[in-house]
Amino acid sequence: MWKPADTLTMTTEQRRTLEAWVRAKITPQRIVLRSQICLLAAEGKSNNGIAQRLGISRPTVIRWRRRFEKQGPVGLSQDASHGPSAQRLSSDKVKAVVDTTLHTTPPDATHWSTRMLAKELGISHSSVARIWDAHGLQPHRVKTFKLSQDKRFVEKLTDVVGLYLNPPDKALVLCVDEKSQIQALDRTQPGLPMKRGRCGTMTHDYKRNGTTTLFAALNMLDGTVIGTCYPRHRNEEFLKFLHKINRETPKELSLHLILDNYGAHNHPNVRGWLQRHPRFQLHFTPTGSSWLNLVERWFSELTRKQIRRGIFKSVPQLILTIEDFIRLNNENPKPFIWTKRADEILDKVRHCNAVIETVH
Repeated sequence: MWKPADTLTMTTEQRRTLEAWVRAKITPQRIVLRSQICLLAAEGKSNNGIAQRLGISRPTVIRWRRRFEKQGPVGLSQDASHGPSAQRLSSDKVKAVVDTTLHTTPPDATHWSTRMLAKELGISHSSVARIWDAHGLQPHRVKTFKLSQDKRFVEKLTDVVGLYLNPPDKALVLCVDEKSQIQALDRTQPGLPMKRGRCGTMTHDYKRNGTTTLFAALNMLDGTVIGTCYPRHRNEEFLKFLHKINRETPKELSLHLILDNYGAHNHPNVRGWLQRHPRFQLHFTPTGSSWLNLVERWFSELTRKQIRRGIFKSVPQLILTIEDFIRLNNENPKPFIWTKRADEILDKVRHCNAVIETVH
């Protein structure tokens, strides 16, 4: 059994101070709690009784009673300083963590983890995590990029962006490309449907049932798509697709096609056909700059909404799904709006080139 605690000695002025702190609405709650502990102790309440009444532990009651006995009300309003931590790292150790992270790699990995680096430098992994967070270091992440090496980059960029921001009168701007090798994938076993508390399932492995290639032309004005699937993507298929575009667009409008530098687009047969159809004008994106073609953004929607988690037992089923997606898109089209000016893109490219040259 614990020895009963003596009544806490308190002057009238000290009592008034603690009672004022408890009543005040701006007093921090931690100080209110400490004041209540001491006021109850001054009334002769036991430590266990105070702890039970206030919903705290007995050691907490004893701690603040002792603090009041030594320092009075001032001791309740000031948190004790614990002094510098024995585990605080020196500036040299922090510098070693940063330098090791930036300039070295572990022998068996491409980048450091917190635990690997902690073991290497003899500190805790939580310390490594805090240092990385303070210095903005994220070794586990990497961003991808691609700088075009096309000698006519500026010319082609300006041409394409100009079509987006200031399209010509009495003309259609079509973003054209092929999404090749779309696989008709079936799962090796049936999955389970989604239900409350459980997501849907599908096997990690699959069966390949063939491929198809989608030719698509995105109308920049209204977001509609002209599309068709072919088994291959040679110049013969591209010519068939040009015929389809020619049939399904108003004859009185000139057509400006934005496309990449794929060989089929520059084939002699294609160039000959274009000479016989002068309303077609081709505008090529710079090499390695597929992000300039808005139809790529539409392809990503097709992949995300239909293909990635789709189950196709045959190529005709895959083609039917793609055709349905095009039909639904054209019933409620939503155009993609290009907003970046050519000079803004060039500034960013110059900055990226300067950073890479400095690093290397």
